Amino acid sequence: VNARLRHLQLDYPVVVAAIFVSGIGGTFQYGFSISVMTSPSAFINQLVNQTCVHRYGVHLPEGQLSLIWSFMVSIFCVGGLLGSLVASPLLSRFGRKRCLLGNNCVTVAGAVLMLLSTTAQSFEMIMAARFIYGVSAGVGLSVHSIYLLECAPKRLRGMVGVTVATFASFGKFLAQLLGISEFLGTRERWPWLLGFNGFAALLQLSTLPFLPESPRFLLLDRGDQQACERALRKLWGDRDHSREVEEMLEEKAAQQGIRSHSVLELMRNRSLRWQLLTVLVSYLALQLCGINAVYFYLFAVLRAAGIKEHQLRYAALGTGLCETVTSVACFLIIEKTGKKVLLLRGYTGMSAVLILLTITLYFQKHVSWLPYCSLVLIFLFIFCFASGPAGATAPLAGDLFTQQFKSAAYIIACTINWICLFVVGMVFPIIVEHLQAFCFLIFLFFCISCGLFIKFNVPEIKNLTALQIAAEFQKMHAKGNESKTTEVNKFPTQETKL
Repeated sequence: VNARLRHLQLDYPVVVAAIFVSGIGGTFQYGFSISVMTSPSAFINQLVNQTCVHRYGVHLPEGQLSLIWSFMVSIFCVGGLLGSLVASPLLSRFGRKRCLLGNNCVTVAGAVLMLLSTTAQSFEMIMAARFIYGVSAGVGLSVHSIYLLECAPKRLRGMVGVTVATFASFGKFLAQLLGISEFLGTRERWPWLLGFNGFAALLQLSTLPFLPESPRFLLLDRGDQQACERALRKLWGDRDHSREVEEMLEEKAAQQGIRSHSVLELMRNRSLRWQLLTVLVSYLALQLCGINAVYFYLFAVLRAAGIKEHQLRYAALGTGLCETVTSVACFLIIEKTGKKVLLLRGYTGMSAVLILLTITLYFQKHVSWLPYCSLVLIFLFIFCFASGPAGATAPLAGDLFTQQFKSAAYIIACTINWICLFVVGMVFPIIVEHLQAFCFLIFLFFCISCGLFIKFNVPEIKNLTALQIAAEFQKMHAKGNESKTTEVNKFPTQETKL
């Protein structure tokens, strides 16, 4: 592991810089925005009440206050869906680097609204800022993944792709950390907590101009081979990169005269149906595997384990730290292990933990030591999620498709991600109210289903190009069709006998 890290740092220092620079303005924003609203929730509700009293002289009842709060949280997903839909045309027109730069300006605008919300006595400014953050996160999820994967050498692409999930985990953890009372989780400083996204955007805005544009975009979309070779030398060092350029030129020759395809065209392309199904199933399971449910139950389990109310935030920091550290470990082992193995191990482990967690949560009121088992199981579930599905799923849309289908694939993947996130946020409290601990059985179904699909329908894609991956899918399912044909031929029909 140490040798691999030294190799990455010494041979590809600009790629390392690209990982950090693109990550801080990419999926970091997504993870931070998801986690940041928990800590200042009481202060935001006070602002909503104060605004209504100041304007209308009315104290809002609890039901209306909860409705406004839910809308304030969920509008982030609406903005995210919109951002993911507009990402593809922006990528094609402006390129990866310019998209990231322009996206930061959108985030800074949202941060300004957050910082001025208390001064203006306007909770609507928080809603508008959450929507803007969502649009920025929707664009950032797609652009960050594509830019980073296209800047990385093929043999390091799996390792680098995991950092997409690592920065999302880091964003969640930093939001938890900054949300404690010693930092920004106070009555006076909470607007700065919600506006922290703007500081991350400014950091990327000041550093990204020193990095090159994606070499693949320059060659395959712009047709500028000289600019591509300059970008490769800057990213991968001043050595011979003719082999990599030849591979990209082969892909370009195979796609000669073929434009970037739309989402509808990708869905109609029968030759790519298994790649598309893999993306659909993987991204669906990513949100419906139960990770949000586990985080929801966290405070209840901590209370049952005897953690005092004022210490819950500090104890919960451990979950964010666990996800971040595990994601970093996944970054170190993915090139040796491969994505398919990581996904299978992850969903198998998560399925086992969900069964045990359902049992311990159901009986924890009857057995004094079971809450501690539930707490251990929650950390184990987060470990399984972060070491497999979280890191291996994020770059799939970029790995499985050639250049002309990538943008459409990312639109589909991100749309599924945002819709599922919105549905889980709206429906999950109702499910918990009716099913209690048995709600985990629903998530168990998705974990098992995704694991079985990957085992029987997805080949290993480690160190393969998109064209090679397409050939592996064809081989795998051609064998399946041949075996089915053989089985049918063993039992001839009555007409054949006659």
